[in-house]
Amino acid sequence: MTAFAHRFDFQQFRSAFAPRKPRSTWLRVLLGLVGVAVLVALVAVSVVVGVAMISAGLLIRLWKKRDKRVARDPRVVDAEYRVVSKQALPSA
Repeated sequence: MTAFAHRFDFQQFRSAFAPRKPRSTWLRVLLGLVGVAVLVALVAVSVVVGVAMISAGLLIRLWKKRDKRVARDPRVVDAEYRVVSKQALPSA
């Protein structure tokens, strides 16, 4: 008895579960269009879910920022400055 005598023959199972194309041309076209429609639907759903997630994140961020005031250092004076030439300064 050889070493190959106890091995399982997978060829029968490969042919049993292999996807086959239908012989009818119209049925092939119809199944192709159904496949494309399923892909388009999946892409559309994923885009809608992505937009919903991004917009929900932005709304949550805006909601959290709404009540908070910006923390500022009390020692900083916020103003507009302009450079004055030395001739315009009073001499002391």
